[in-house]
Amino acid sequence: GRSAAPGLPRARGICPALALFGPGGADSTPGGVRRSGPGARRSGRELRLWDGSGGVTNPSSGQSAVPPRPSPGNEESESENKLDGETASDSESKSDFGGSSPVPTSDDTPEVLNRALSNLSSRWKNWWVRGILTLAMITFFFIIIYLGPMVLMTIVMCVQIKCFHEIITIGYNVYHSYDLPWFRTLSWYFLLCVNYFFYGETVTDYFFTLVQREEPLRILSKYHRFISFALYLTGFCMFVLSLVKKHYRLQFYMFGWTHVTLLIVVTQSHLIIHNLFEGMIWFIVPISCVICNDIMAYMFGFFFGRTPLIKLSPKKTWEGFIGGFFSTVLFGLLLSYVMSGYRCFTCPVEFNNDTNSFTVDCEPSELFQLQEYNIPVVLQSVVGWKTVRMYPFQIHSIALSTFASLIGPFGGFFASGFKRAFKIKDFANTIPGHGGIMDRFDCQYLMATFVNVYIASFIRGPNPSKLIQQFLTLRPDQQLHIFNTLKAHLVDRGILGSLEDA
Repeated sequence: GRSAAPGLPRARGICPALALFGPGGADSTPGGVRRSGPGARRSGRELRLWDGSGGVTNPSSGQSAVPPRPSPGNEESESENKLDGETASDSESKSDFGGSSPVPTSDDTPEVLNRALSNLSSRWKNWWVRGILTLAMITFFFIIIYLGPMVLMTIVMCVQIKCFHEIITIGYNVYHSYDLPWFRTLSWYFLLCVNYFFYGETVTDYFFTLVQREEPLRILSKYHRFISFALYLTGFCMFVLSLVKKHYRLQFYMFGWTHVTLLIVVTQSHLIIHNLFEGMIWFIVPISCVICNDIMAYMFGFFFGRTPLIKLSPKKTWEGFIGGFFSTVLFGLLLSYVMSGYRCFTCPVEFNNDTNSFTVDCEPSELFQLQEYNIPVVLQSVVGWKTVRMYPFQIHSIALSTFASLIGPFGGFFASGFKRAFKIKDFANTIPGHGGIMDRFDCQYLMATFVNVYIASFIRGPNPSKLIQQFLTLRPDQQLHIFNTLKAHLVDRGILGSLEDA
């Protein structure tokens, strides 16, 4: 390969830039071998000390050994043991950064299922395990929907914390030998700060009347952003004070690791809660479309898959990708039709100040009222209809299901690339046959962001109730000024005069 810059070690491994600063200092490799001095020689991509006799000297023990040349059979077996896309330098870098070799994944399948499926091949055993636990998760999903918005928001927060824990644990396990000070403490502290900021904004926005009624909440709401910034600055200063010589680059790397995790997990889970307040249907349909696409893509790929889709996920096939797309669009249309007829799904989730509880009762908007649409002339001869009655939301569901099946999987591909970079199969083993919680929500977070942007761009309009709430908090002279301005505007347009005549 190409030689490194003079005086600097070769960047390689999990984070190439980290090779500049190892335990040996700025002029050493991560293993502590200095680059300067005679006799230093690069063997392949590893730095060793050449003893002049054809052997390689281990700097720590001083022992010399001639590395054996692997036989063709051994080379083939070694290459088979590596993950797809893994290079020789990736394997060699494990010891350089204190990481251990990947531990074989233990069988976390419940013993009851192991005994019941013992006579099946591993392929069909995995199919049944995934299927049974998928049905269990769908059942749990229906239960939490039945329990209402408050339980849903609590579950979203619990999932967010578990996903954050899984990603931070990967970083901690990879670099645990460096014993970085305060790494875990600061990671969880920043999680607390970000959640305080986002949930504080949500409470102020959707529980405005309650906040103004309680003096402590009103003070916290008024200075919420200043308090949030002060909390973050405290963590920032703690990080600077924790910096240790020879680990500067690695500590900044983990600082970035934590913040990117917060951006991916916490920010997008907060958008899920915002979608929920727009109406349960904006929460249930997108999540259900992702679940449907995941299931149907797996089914089509399992039975008909022949053509690989992407190298990051060798088991993904074009047959599964295309079959999942059409199945998801059809599922989205049917589910939207059923849910659009129920106010408990279509009405925005609002807080009732009289009962101190959430309510989902309203007059359905035009989006959830049946309308008649003309079928294109080209399709009239095929379907035999000239018009069709459907909810306008069903048209929006086509956009949601299309994103869930065509773009959503790229969240999974991103997660696959991340796991391959660290030689792990799953983020955790929380769910047998499925991996960790993050393995199930890698596409959901991307979908939540799209739904939030879609609502803000094409659906949401001015909210009169929020305007009235803010109006009532103004001083009397400000309220009177707004009243006179509004009255003059309505008179000029002739609206107020017509109302008085009526």
